[in-house]
Amino acid sequence: MNIYEIVARSRSYRRFYENYKVSMETLTSLVDLSRLTPSAANLQPLRYIASNDPVTNESIFQTLTWAAYLKDWPGPSEGERPSAYIVLLGEKKHSKTAAWDMGIAAQTIMLGATEAGLGGCIVGSIMKEALSDALQVHDELEVLLVLALGKPKEKVIVETLKPGQDITYWRDSKKVHHVPKRPLEEVLIKSFERQEEQ
Repeated sequence: MNIYEIVARSRSYRRFYENYKVSMETLTSLVDLSRLTPSAANLQPLRYIASNDPVTNESIFQTLTWAAYLKDWPGPSEGERPSAYIVLLGEKKHSKTAAWDMGIAAQTIMLGATEAGLGGCIVGSIMKEALSDALQVHDELEVLLVLALGKPKEKVIVETLKPGQDITYWRDSKKVHHVPKRPLEEVLIKSFERQEEQ
């Protein structure tokens, strides 16, 4: 896959084959990939916790809220939950730059997961204190994001947003997840092209 294909396939998946094991070697390689990303002032304030352990996974799952737009869906049911997680933490003393770095790190992990044939969801709606307690996070660190990972059990379709259409993602009767995206001509508002000398 080229980079365009990897980005296009990297969606927010929320249902997984829970019995599919994601190896700790894979999780470690994704963290290592993220470790190489740019960091503001090169402070490198991010830390990670990886889990493919069902008991720990259940503790993490209980602190998460899923898919705010899907009001009638409480989240993945048993058998469809993530089989692995990477929790992103930041040093409190560098909380400003950690906030800048975490998006780069999270997306890098998701792109790496896509290349490895996995899928995931970046979750920001977290009961952070409860998760910190469950994982016994050191006081100098704070929970920033949770990356839910596994083998996707759902189909996600990206569609071009039509004029007047809402940006809300939705599911059809076959549980296919639809994600409207703004067209390129709406997001690229200006371009200045270099004029070649005659």
